[in-house]
Order: sequence, then structure tokens, then C-alpha cells
Amino acid sequence: MRLLINPISYALFFLLIVPTVFAEQPSSKPVNTPPMVGIASAAPAATHAGFEVLREGGNAFDAAVAIEATLAVVEPYFSGLGGGGFWLLHVASKDGKPAQDIFIDGREVAPAAASEKMYLDKKGNIIENASMNGPFAAGIPGTVAALVYIAKHYGKLPLSESLAPAIRAAEQGFKVGDDYQTAAKQRIFALRKSPAAAKIFLRDKQIPKIGTVIKQPQLANTLRSIAAKGDAGFYQGPVAKKMLKAVRANGGIWTAKDLKNYKIIVRNPLVGNYHGIKVITSPPPSAGGVGIISMLNILAPYNLPTLTPVMRDHYIIEAMRRAYWQRAQYLGDPGFVKMPLAFLLGQKNADELRQSIKPNQATPSSALGKPVAMDKEKHHTTHYSLIDKQGNYVAATVTVNYAFGSGFVVPGTGVLLNDEMDDFATKPGAENVYGLVGSEANAIAPGKRPVSSMTPTFLETSDRVGVIGTPGGSRIVTMVLLGILDFSVGHVPTSWVSLPRFHQQYLPDVVQYEPGGFTFGEIKGLKKMGYDLQRLNAQYGNMQAVLWDKKQNSVLAASDPRNHGLAMEGLGNVPAQGMQGFYGSY
Repeated sequence: MRLLINPISYALFFLLIVPTVFAEQPSSKPVNTPPMVGIASAAPAATHAGFEVLREGGNAFDAAVAIEATLAVVEPYFSGLGGGGFWLLHVASKDGKPAQDIFIDGREVAPAAASEKMYLDKKGNIIENASMNGPFAAGIPGTVAALVYIAKHYGKLPLSESLAPAIRAAEQGFKVGDDYQTAAKQRIFALRKSPAAAKIFLRDKQIPKIGTVIKQPQLANTLRSIAAKGDAGFYQGPVAKKMLKAVRANGGIWTAKDLKNYKIIVRNPLVGNYHGIKVITSPPPSAGGVGIISMLNILAPYNLPTLTPVMRDHYIIEAMRRAYWQRAQYLGDPGFVKMPLAFLLGQKNADELRQSIKPNQATPSSALGKPVAMDKEKHHTTHYSLIDKQGNYVAATVTVNYAFGSGFVVPGTGVLLNDEMDDFATKPGAENVYGLVGSEANAIAPGKRPVSSMTPTFLETSDRVGVIGTPGGSRIVTMVLLGILDFSVGHVPTSWVSLPRFHQQYLPDVVQYEPGGFTFGEIKGLKKMGYDLQRLNAQYGNMQAVLWDKKQNSVLAASDPRNHGLAMEGLGNVPAQGMQGFYGSY
């Protein structure tokens, strides 16, 4: 089944859809393992790569390696070997061992020579684009280390097999689409400055036409090096030498020690509970998990489905506002910043925040306390979700930060470098044009990981498992929140990914909403409460989600209809017809 959602409100979606499409059906006793595989990713080639590896005898973790590596090839404007991300893994119980939830932090880190003032001139002013363009903007990549670790510790196949689809895609090429052109237009000046990038991603220094085939034979060779040597095939040896030579020659500050010493960090996920749903989500340096649990804690006492649409919107918006206010004050890399997580995630904090919500009036953000600016974060990221037949599942959100990262490709490697240093607070402690103070917790420091909104998340009840996540910069957290609330009333993934979206992040003090995000009545009611509403010109997000319904003995996958992803369900060896994301707006 494929469900295309018209631009109706979140509230109307509850009223119109619940009684018909998603009514509870008679069911048998819940099953222990899924009847089939489900994969949803932002690119059809990546989804097919995941199924290919499963057909070869791999599990969800091998498939995740294949999906991620293929996305690095066919979506270079969103992710790549020169970037990083977060991987949330559920390892099913086996041979008497209990199931485990594991968070892999493959976030980029600041080089050892980085400093808090590295992007400021002698007068203390921010140097325009210094943290965005070229190798000086690049953190030490984490994607390769994360994929090698996942394959080694949780996969069943050698890297040579799980990376084979990506190698083939790099050699055979992919066709330019409208999303590629949009990203290239945003970054054309940076791409032109890098001869290697211009040669691969442009044609005569211009944006390629739709249908142009982009081949990356040097990236294929780098993938072969990783397949043969693991970490050493990227962070040491010929590939590393080429990266260091090019970075240093073009103003970067990497050293061989930076590359050799890069390590992923295995962290414990954050765990919350919302109306009987176990919410397993991302810990710092992700700000998303803290925000998700905080917002759900605030909302828990409200019976949202029974409220009027305007009142439901009101309470959700105020929960968003308060969670983002605390994010800006406290969150950073846990290796550098002491955070009051027990307080932020606790019921007392939620109760106090909830008590400050007025029933029929918007709270000005300035009324919450000392204003702190949100750290900037780009929207150019990607996500994939999957479940295998053994009951393993993966939610992964990865990035190179801005579109095409730093715009710099290392000659001879095909590796496009991130510009993740821009995710730090470039000038903490100083007032910006709004008189707001930047986040000291997210200041640049050697070896530090910048705060991120990336929020891969699992949702578990006794009879349902949801795997969810999305790109979208600072809006990631609110998109995942709306998806969780939709899961909580029994809806399926086509609904989670299609819901009209709205967002409030404390500052600026506006409620953003995509076209169709609110009805006329909701807009009128929210404005009467004092909300400053901002209608966006376009839809946003690219959510990928999978549901394992144990009672119905079914797996459903869905890809955001706003974009060109592909969601499929199948037996693993022979994919079923599955659901493909609708091309175009809904």
C-alpha cells in the first residue's frame, strides 16, 4: 500500500485517518522475529545496495555499511567518506545473549591544531566563509571508522562484499537529478575552487544537465583500499598521504597524527518513556535525544488526541521552545563539557517547564530567561532506517554538513571533505547582530566534536518497533517529535514521513511551518494566542522510517514523499514490491 497525504493539518490527519485506514485488526500472539526485511533510504541505489548485501547472507549491519557507502557515492551533496554521523544499532538477542542498543558516535573532530579563534581576524571579527569552504573548514572524518567498526563487530560479511555495490556505483556512475542541481547551485563557487571537485561534479565549471552521468573511479579505488585494509586503508597509507598533502597545501591544518588517532566512540543511548513507548535515542554530542525526551516529558500529561487542533499545536510548540532554550544553554561534547543530563531529562525539570506554559497564550522566548543563540547547523544531511529478519535494526543519520561539504575533493582519492567545523560556535561569548550570546559549550577545541541535531531513534512497545530519523538541521528534532507522536496513536510509517511539519526552536522567536502545515483555522487561532508564524516557501525534511508490527506479523517501510528516496520490504533474498517515495510535492 502507498498512501499519499494531501496538505492537510496534523490535527485533521488524526481525525480523518485514524478511524479508517489504521483501525486495529484482529491479531495473533506477537512474533519474536520480523517476517521480512524493511529498508528506507534517501536514494534508490542505496536501498537496493542494502538488499543486495542481505541476499549475499549479510545482516542489518552489513546492509547499513552498503547503504552508507552507496549514499556516499550517489548523494555526495549530503554525505560521504569525508564526513561523519551517528549510528544507532539494535543487536537482537542470540545464543542466550540479551539484546543490546548501541550508539556509534562517528562525528567529525576538530584537528589538534584547532583553536577557539581560528576563524577570526586580528580584530576578532569572523572571517567570511573560512569555516565553510576548503580544507581549513574540515574536521577529521569519522564515517569510514564507523563503517569499519560496525562491519567488524556486528556484521557477518567481509568489507569487500558489503562495499561492492558502492564500488560498482562509483565506477558506473549515477545520473544528475534536480536535487543534485539545487545543491550544486548553492556550492558552485566552492566547487570551482577545487580542481578535483570541479572535474568530478561540474562540466566546464558549470552545473551538469539533468541526466548527466557522474562517475568517480578514484573514489572506487579508495573504497577498495578500505575494503582491503579497513581503517588503515583510509587513515593511513597512500590515501592518508594524499589527503594530508592536499589539505596542507590548501590551507588546512590536519596532521598524520590527527588521522591515525581518530576513533569512534561507543556510547549508551538515551532512554525515555512516553505513554508506554520506550524511546531509545541519541546522546550528546547529539542535542536531539535530550530535546526529544525533554519535549515528550513536558507533553506526557496532556491527552493530545482529545484536544482541539489549536490547543494541541500550542502545547507542542511550547514544549519545542523550552527544549531548545535548554539545548542552547547546556549541550556540547561530553568529553569537554559537563552537562546536567539527569536534570534535563528528569521529571522535575519537565514539570517546572510545563508549569510555565500558559493555556491560551504564547510564551515569548525572551520570558524564559537569559537569551542564548542557537548554534548554526546546515540542513544537508541524509538518513536511512532498516530492520532485518533476525530482529536487528539500524537508524543512521550522516552528513558532510553543507551541500557538497567544504567543496574540496582530495586529488587522487575522490574524497569530498566536510565543512563540519562550521557547526561549532565560531565566536562564542560574543554578541551577534541580535545582541545574543553564542554557546560556550560548543566552542572550538582540539579533538572536540561539534553539537549536532542528528537524532536516529528507536520506538518500542510490546508489539511494535519503529525505526525513524531524518535530515534537516535544527529542525530534525521537531520532525522526529511529530513522528513519535504519530507512532503513539498507532499510525504507520507512511503517515510519520508524510505529516505536515511545523517548528519552533526558541530563537528566532517564530513558528515556522511548511506549506499545508497548518489549516486556516489553526493559523487564525495561533495568531490570536500571540504566535509569530512564518510560512516557509518549500517543504523540508527527508524522513526514512520502518515499522515492525509484531501483532500483525508485518514490516512496513516508508520514504518521505517530499524527495526521491526508496522504501522497500522483502524477504531479504527476493525483495517484495515495497513502497517508493512519491516524486514531487504532496
